[in-house]
Amino acid sequence: MSKTANPGDFSLWSIAIPAFGPSLLFGIGEGAILPIIPLSAREMGSSLAGAALVVALIGIGSLVSNIPASIVTDKFGERRGMMGAAGLSLVALLLCVFSTNLGQFAAGVFLIGAAAAVFNLARQSYLTEAVPAFLRARAMSTLGGVGRIGLFAGPFIGALVIHLVGLSGAYWVAAVAMAAAGSLAWWLPDLVGDTTTGPKGPAPTIRSLVQAHRRVFLTVGIGVLLVSAVRSSRQVVVPLWADNLGLSPATTSLIYGLSGAIDMLVFYPAGRVMDKKGRSAVAVPSMVLMGIALLLTPLTNGAASLLLVALLIGFGNGIGSGLIMTLGADYAPRRGRPQFLGVWRFFSDIGGSGGPAVLAGLTAVATLSFGIAATGLLGLAAAAMLGYWIPRNNAAAH
Repeated sequence: MSKTANPGDFSLWSIAIPAFGPSLLFGIGEGAILPIIPLSAREMGSSLAGAALVVALIGIGSLVSNIPASIVTDKFGERRGMMGAAGLSLVALLLCVFSTNLGQFAAGVFLIGAAAAVFNLARQSYLTEAVPAFLRARAMSTLGGVGRIGLFAGPFIGALVIHLVGLSGAYWVAAVAMAAAGSLAWWLPDLVGDTTTGPKGPAPTIRSLVQAHRRVFLTVGIGVLLVSAVRSSRQVVVPLWADNLGLSPATTSLIYGLSGAIDMLVFYPAGRVMDKKGRSAVAVPSMVLMGIALLLTPLTNGAASLLLVALLIGFGNGIGSGLIMTLGADYAPRRGRPQFLGVWRFFSDIGGSGGPAVLAGLTAVATLSFGIAATGLLGLAAAAMLGYWIPRNNAAAH
């Protein structure tokens, strides 16, 4: 997949700062504002439900922008796509800071999600082409890992600046981070050779790509959708069950934070295993561990037992870092790669948006315990689907 003359001589360190640095900075920016968006919405007179909807606009913006993002990336290239996304994020953040009503603020939040779709797709497409296949999983897991590090660090940096200048400080932290991400993307080495190799002819359309790869989307793609649903739900499960147990907010935050710390520590070893042993060697254990941990969650009765389960959830999620991006890169064709990845990310975002909604619906019609247990079963279903459909080798599957 790479244009490197001798792939065996390639080192991730050669593109580490320009390739992974923007992802770290983008994560810091998102992490700084995510806890603050609902507070800003409330300051503008929003109800609690309205504030939750405003927060959801980031995910909605990303979901509806995946396909357009693929078209933009295909037309202008991965490097320019990342730079443009950083610029759009900067404009959106300034709109949030200077908005005079809730509608303007909500529009800014939506645009942040749209920019994230372009940025995430462009960086994935770039690494898919720039990194040799034998290092692909390590590259994608590192990409996912540094983004998680940014999301973890962002709230702490934002809190410091908020303490100094007020609530708008979080948005200024994000604005600086996004501007820096765009500047770093400028230094990415250009991809070469895309127009000189491979089959000629008209560029494939979204419809033709979906038709040509429909079996992949209806098998591994559904598995990816379930993975995303479980991952997004787990972010809600721990706080909700902690509240159900009557734990204090400080204890809940500590448990959530420790789970996130475990999540961040294992991304590179997981990528190495995927490169050496195959994608199933990580995909199946990741989902089995998360499924079992979620099934055990309703059985916990205090902080200590919930912490153990939360750590297992974090470990299971952590070893799956970069899994969805790696699978997308494996199956993506050379021609039409951005469009394929746009559809792939659309599947992932449907799961990411639908997971918490399913949990909420099951909780409303039954109980929180039932909703959490059902989410655990989704994890086991994802493990079964991916274990059955993912090829037992490391090569690209198309």
